[in-house]
Order: sequence, then structure tokens, then C-alpha cells
Amino acid sequence: MPEAGTPAAAGPHGRHALVTGGARGLGAAIVRRLADAGAFVTVADIRRDLAEKLCGELVEQGHQAAFAELDVRDPAAVADLFGELDAADRPVDVLVNNAAVDVSKPIEHLSPDEVTRVIGTNLLGPVYLCLEGYRRMVARGHGHIVNILSTASNRTWTEAGPYAAGKAGLRAFTHTLFKEAQRDCLGVGVTGIIAGGMATPFVLERFPDADLSLLQSPDIVADTVLYALSVPTGSAVAELVVVPRSESSWP
Repeated sequence: MPEAGTPAAAGPHGRHALVTGGARGLGAAIVRRLADAGAFVTVADIRRDLAEKLCGELVEQGHQAAFAELDVRDPAAVADLFGELDAADRPVDVLVNNAAVDVSKPIEHLSPDEVTRVIGTNLLGPVYLCLEGYRRMVARGHGHIVNILSTASNRTWTEAGPYAAGKAGLRAFTHTLFKEAQRDCLGVGVTGIIAGGMATPFVLERFPDADLSLLQSPDIVADTVLYALSVPTGSAVAELVVVPRSESSWP
């Protein structure tokens, strides 16, 4: 294992960020914030049309952005993407694991395929990306991984079994990775962000009658990601919680 590196300068300016699920909703908000802060952003998603449109808008605004088609459930595709970025001299400095899905059904009505899709996207996918990203960051002596969690990682509700299981597992994995980064390389940051309900398609497509006044803007959570990336190099942010004032599922 390489010796602990010297912490890199804080902030995303001039760094390459990879954001999964970056085509819309919270992912798109994070992509825009990172681009505005001077990062080159790779938007990884399965929604080609939306992602390419977002990248085109950012490039027109003078930012640097590119699309990478990626199903995070495929470990070979994840490994290939990191290899391609390395070969293009664009190693990942900032990894934001944001991609997530849900199936809102009582457990008795869930199918194995639905459970596999949710757990594969929300837990295994981020783990695959961390495996590829973390070892590279340690070898270079710097980098930051941000895993987007949920209030469901701490307290669940009905019709959310696989989603809560995936997010709780990702929270435990994130805590472990944080501890290993403290041991392996002081230049590598690991942060979990527990986000409460947001006014995004992820929520509104499943719950079209949701009261928007009880949800927060994804821009607030995106700002929290930037904060995690911008703390002084002598400090570490292991976990942040950002929820609407009226959030009922926390703590």
C-alpha cells in the first residue's frame, strides 16, 4: 500500500468529476454545480438523450462536460470506463455515486428481479465504482468519493424494503471506506451525504401528489456536495445530513 499522500488542494476547480445518474434530478444539479465550480464533469448515465443534452448545454456555457453511457450494475462496464478515462489522461479526482432506483411496493408483492435491480443499482453499483476509484486515488495520493445516501439508510418505512436495505448497506460501506482512507492516504476524502426528500423526478414520478412544500430543492443537496469537497485539507467530513425542515423520516 502506498504511503499516505499529501492532501490535495480543496475544491473541485480544475479536477475531473464523475457523477453517476447525472442526467437529471439531483445528479444534474450536482453536475451543474461542479461545472460552475470549474470541474471537468463526466456525466455517467443510461439516459443518453438527457445526458447529452445536459452536456451540450454546459459546453455552450463554456464548461467542460462529457457523456459516458454506464449501467452501474455492470462491474465490467465500470472497470472499462475507468480504464478509458485513464487512457484519455482524465483520471477521476472526484467520484459522486448518485445513481439510484426504487420500487415502491409492499414486500409481499416484490419480485426477485425488482429486488435485484434496486440492490444492484443502489448498493452494488456504488461499491463497484468505489473499488475502481479508490485504489486509483490512493495510488495518486489524492481524490474524493461522495456517496449519496438517504434518510432510509437510518430509518425506513413501508414499501421501501430493498431501497432501505441498499442505502443502509451503502452507508456502512461508506463508513468503512472512510476509516480505511484515514489509514491508507490522508489525501483521499470519503463522504456520505444523507439527503431527505427532494423535488426531483425520483420522488415525483412515484408520488405525483406529493406536497412540494414539504420537499427541498436538489440544489441544496448539490451545494452540500460542494461543501464536502471544499473543506480545508486538514479536516475530514465523514457524513452530512441535509433534510427539509419538515422531514418526518429523520432521525
